[in-house]
Amino acid sequence: MGRLGNIIERMRDVPWRSVAKEAADRSFIVAKFLCFCHVTNNYLCSIALVYGPSMLPTINLTGDLVLVDRVSHRIGHVGLGDIVLLRSPENPRKTVTKRITGMEGDTVTFAVDPKQGDRWKTVIVPKGHIFVQGDNIFSSNDSRNFGAVPYALVQAKALIRIWPPSAFGPLG
Repeated sequence: MGRLGNIIERMRDVPWRSVAKEAADRSFIVAKFLCFCHVTNNYLCSIALVYGPSMLPTINLTGDLVLVDRVSHRIGHVGLGDIVLLRSPENPRKTVTKRITGMEGDTVTFAVDPKQGDRWKTVIVPKGHIFVQGDNIFSSNDSRNFGAVPYALVQAKALIRIWPPSAFGPLG
């Protein structure tokens, strides 16, 4: 009981208020850091893994890490030729990466079946929508299939490929 008594005696001497204050201060710093990370990742910029056959040869089949800007689309700074990440209009749980080929009011002409190449279709992109296509038209499910996409589905604009290092730089 002597050893337990020593521990209890030392516990009485601990300045609990200062320990609790320091713990609260450190917890507050961690909470502020996590809030900063959340805001940066969801509203400013983040890193995304993009992959699949639809954007070949711009994006590797096995995937590239790209820096994405989450501000540009909110202030209207996306345009023709930009690569965007958007929520799939067919499966809302999925994010797809495509290139913008038509803005609202534009007339877009495309091959209905690129493998045949003899049937063409022309559409006018409605107000508040964009027309997106994959760079690999032979293996891309895009606006040619599901129509123009509401601008509200755009989540980010792809800026720079950061991985693999050999291909580091702006996306074409």
